Amino acid sequence: MPNDKPQEAPVFLRPITADRLSLTRGFAGWLTTQGVSLAFSSYQSGRVYLVGVDGQGRVAVLEIITGRAMGLFASDQRIVLATQNQVWQYENALMPGQLLDGKDRHFIPRTATTTGDLDIHDIAVDGAGRIVFVNTLFSCLATLSPRYSFTPIWKPPFISRLAAEDRCHLNGLAMRDGAAAFVTATSRSDTVNGWRARRAQGGSVIDVASGEFVTENLSMPHSPRWHDGRLWVLNSGTGHLGTVDVAAGRFEPFVFCPGFLRGLAFHGHFALVGLSLPRDGTFTGLALDDELKKRDADPWCGVQVIDLRSGDIVEWLRFEDGVTELYDVAVIPGVRNPGALAPSAPELSRIITIDAGGEGLRL
Repeated sequence: MPNDKPQEAPVFLRPITADRLSLTRGFAGWLTTQGVSLAFSSYQSGRVYLVGVDGQGRVAVLEIITGRAMGLFASDQRIVLATQNQVWQYENALMPGQLLDGKDRHFIPRTATTTGDLDIHDIAVDGAGRIVFVNTLFSCLATLSPRYSFTPIWKPPFISRLAAEDRCHLNGLAMRDGAAAFVTATSRSDTVNGWRARRAQGGSVIDVASGEFVTENLSMPHSPRWHDGRLWVLNSGTGHLGTVDVAAGRFEPFVFCPGFLRGLAFHGHFALVGLSLPRDGTFTGLALDDELKKRDADPWCGVQVIDLRSGDIVEWLRFEDGVTELYDVAVIPGVRNPGALAPSAPELSRIITIDAGGEGLRL
């Protein structure tokens, strides 16, 4: 017999309930005091998460279904997101001082550029407003093209040619003064998928301008970032956030976090680090496994806030269910409680804004 039961409408965004999260009591206060909100991505769950503070002073977490969610760039007016086949540009639809359902930003997916599955990792916007991303499949840095899947702009000198082979697992990008400055790679391999045999100690940081190795012998490094005159890197295979002494070519561990680290953002003297669980139950072949055993610790998935003055983890947010891996973390400055719509949300057909002297959001 036919099933006459009404079908539930697909859910494209929803608040995350307390049973799926645990967090420090001071997290809402920290966000409020710092005047920021957060965004982080998970390719495993296919979602972007926006974290703010609601009108009652509580942490509010909104999940938006995007498909495979990777590199993030965020400002107070814009979010750029890399997904499996596209790069999405979300723009804020609210005027200053305007609220919608208690949200002081409402990010609408305005532009999508189809790239194909390039396995895009980190993504950024340079000083000229150009989107720059790590094209991991082709082992290069690239930008968007109106006609082609991408326009290559740089590749490591040891990569002999562009090929869809993920040779060295180029993944991280650090911007400095509005330009691409440093990248991370899991190996210096120039053969198809060669990086997988070099996960334990083959990782490196490379200077984009010179093509020279800044430091080597890292374990699956990710998320290089230039902050306050120093180069920070996640040495993911050991679980350490640290700095790279560019002159000496040395990685200096700063703090250990119990998970596979991906996603790094800064606000003042705080670092925000994303942590992920292992895919197979253990971090096989990585020093991270031994670090966790030595500390009698279990890995977990979430975001930790670290005070750079002391190395103390002062706030944290942890997923208890459904999310096991994060990729990127971004700070949204000057925003208390952000909202957004998914690219497939039916509400998009009813949201019309007018560029005519600031009409704002119209529903």
